[in-house]
Parts: sequence; structure tokens; C-alpha cells
Amino acid sequence: MSEVRPLQITDIPAVAALFQRIFRNSKAPVPLALEKYLRFFYLEAPGQDRGIASLVHVNTAGAVTGFVGVTGLPMVLQGRPLQAAICGSLMVEGREADPLAGARLLKAFLAGPQDLSFSETASEVSTAMWTKLKGVVLPSYSLDWFRVIRPSQAMIELARNRLGAVRVINPIARQMDRVICGRMSSGDLRWSGVPISWNGPRNFTITEIDAAEFGALFGSMTAHYSLRPDFPDDQLAYILSDVQFRRKEGRVVFCRVETPTGGLAGGFLYHGDAGRIGRVLQILATPRLEGPVIDCLIAHAAQRGIVALRGRTQPALLDAMLGRRIAFVHLASTVLHSKDPEICATFQNGNGFFNGIVGEHWSRLVAGNISEM
Repeated sequence: MSEVRPLQITDIPAVAALFQRIFRNSKAPVPLALEKYLRFFYLEAPGQDRGIASLVHVNTAGAVTGFVGVTGLPMVLQGRPLQAAICGSLMVEGREADPLAGARLLKAFLAGPQDLSFSETASEVSTAMWTKLKGVVLPSYSLDWFRVIRPSQAMIELARNRLGAVRVINPIARQMDRVICGRMSSGDLRWSGVPISWNGPRNFTITEIDAAEFGALFGSMTAHYSLRPDFPDDQLAYILSDVQFRRKEGRVVFCRVETPTGGLAGGFLYHGDAGRIGRVLQILATPRLEGPVIDCLIAHAAQRGIVALRGRTQPALLDAMLGRRIAFVHLASTVLHSKDPEICATFQNGNGFFNGIVGEHWSRLVAGNISEM
């Protein structure tokens, strides 16, 4: 009979091959770096020693045909310690021979010892399986957002993956953006772009900081949430180290934002280089200052030559984003499972914190950069 069991180190080559065939390039050989990253990420990294294991599906011939990647995360609900499990890669091969393999993997994962389980990247098929197993979809955590800064160059970047040669007209696009955005007044709020003369909210200060400073900022800026992460120092340091590997969007930037009186307004973390679409991993904001922090993020990116920004929503940011010419699209769902109704209600009310470094999007498996380890 087929079985579902915890991931073992000897399974890593088979899991890497499965990952390569399903998510990357089925015709290319499996990079050694992918095997090394999967082994470290799911078996050796800080946070992977709390009794919550990734799982493999093994068919009757003894071959690994399915996998669900799991990472552990300590959280706290109004002083009560909890253990969360993040469901990452869920993949199954050969569904024709065993159509219920994916459902068995997910059911086994949800039956684990954790207090709550969630995923940020559930497809329509995965979401249907979660809901059949009494999981809930969290719409306000499930949207990707997009803000155009330089319209012509943004269109070039969006087309680049399909038509790589289109970048040869970048000089023309830059000139068009100088004209289009140069004609906007500094207070002109448009879907089509950001005025060149705009520098963000008046008298707010943006300071680039290092990863350790951002880690300290993260703790203070999430303390007001009813349900929030409770990272051990080594796990947070590991995550912030991992995000510093260069992504396809460009280098990482950590920033702190202060009010005109010197108080803490928030901070943000994103990847991006000039001429590229930046990927925002985390926005942190003091309650009622979400708008100015978002404005500071957009202004900082514009000054660095980034042509657009994209990221993932959180309930606390949605109201401020709605008035800032930010577009939204649904690409994948955030889903939650817990037997504790208080946990579910806290997230449904928007009082739980996860996304960005509290989730999956920080890892190089999602970012797509596993060229070195």
C-alpha cells in the first residue's frame, strides 16, 4: 500500500527531482543547490526541530510521488503560546494512479500537533481541499497588490518574461516616462504613475537600516496584534539572512520610517533595482499611520528608479491602499485551519499577523533564486 510519512534526509534527492519537474524545468537536471536548500530549509534550519515535520507520499513501488513542505513557527495569542505550521510546497505526481494522494498528504499535515496551520500560496485545487477539511479562506490576506510608478518602463518589465528582446526599447520607455510623469504636479494622484517631483509625505524621514535593526523593528511593530509571531532570535536572524540573497528583482532594502516629530511610524522591506518591478516583502506601520508609510515606500522606490511595486495584502493595510491608486489581483489564497475557534476568529477579524517573513514568500523556493547556498 502507499503511505504518508515524515520526510527523511534520504528522501531529499527524490523530493528535489519532484520539485524540479513540477515547479521549475522538467527537462533540466536537478541542481545540486536545490537539493542542499531543500535539506537545510525543511530539516536543518532554525524552527525545524519542534516536532512538526514535512511529509512525503510513497507509492506501492516505494517511490516518492508526493510532498508537502512544512515549517514551524511559534506564535502567541494574547500571552498564550501557540505552535503554527506553515504549509509550503504541496506537490503530487502521477495523480491518475492515486488521485487521493494530495488529499491524504494535506489531511496528514492538518492532523499534526500544531495549534494552527496556514498557507499563503494555495491554488484553487489546494483551497478546495483545505475547505473540505474545515479550513477557512481569508480574503483580506489573499490579494496581491500592484502600484505603477513609471508606466512605460513598467509595461516593458511586465512583457519581458514573454518577450525578452522588448527591453531593447527601454531607453525610449524611460524618455516617455520623463515626459508623462514630469507633467504631473507633485500632488497628482494617478493610476498611470507617480510624479517625478513627488518625494512622499512631507517631513517624514526614511532611513535605510540593516537586517538586525529591521528585526528589532519587526518585534516592536507587531506587538499590538492579538495573534502574532514569537520568533526565537536564531529563527528571525536566519529568515532575514535568507532574504538578503539577491532576487531576480534586485537587491534587498530595509527601511525605517519616522514621523515629523521623530516618532516611529513604521518600516518596510523590499527587493528591487532601477528599471525593475520591485517586490515588497513586508510593510510595518503604527496604527493610523499606514498611509504615510505606504507613501514613503512608493517614494523611496521611485527615487531609486524602480518602475512599479508589487506585494501581498494584510487587513491593516487595505484601507490605506484603497485610496492610493493601488490595483489588486487574486493569484493565490491564504488559508487557515485550526480547531480553536478563537484563533480562526482572530484572523477573520484581521487581528492576526502573517505574511512576508511570517509565511512562505521570504524563502528562495518562492522567490526562485536557489543558485547558491
